[in-house]
Amino acid sequence: MNVIKAVILAISTAFILKLFVFDFIIAQGHSMEPAIKDGTVLIVNRLSYGIRLPFVKEFIINWAIPKPGEVVVFYTPDGELAVKRCVMLTEFGGLHFEGDNGNASYDSRSYGPVYVSSIVGKVIGH
Repeated sequence: MNVIKAVILAISTAFILKLFVFDFIIAQGHSMEPAIKDGTVLIVNRLSYGIRLPFVKEFIINWAIPKPGEVVVFYTPDGELAVKRCVMLTEFGGLHFEGDNGNASYDSRSYGPVYVSSIVGKVIGH
């Protein structure tokens, strides 16, 4: 019985950590090459910019915004998950993101600014 409790506790803890603290995603495409290659597993810190509930668009508490140069995971206006580098803060509080491989990147140059509410987290490792 203790083994079953331990397994349930471990699975529950991992699930909670994935929803609120860390996530792992696989980079798709060539827009961030050479820094991040297609198929690379990325570690994303969901708490870098604030706390949000899973499946909710707004942060409950927001304590930071991405700085230029940081690689961030966010939802594009089309609802696609994207990994891009923050370039600058734009007018009206939006952020401008671009891929490192400009010729192969669908980014803010195409869809415009991204707002903090669309950010999933900061890439902290790969």
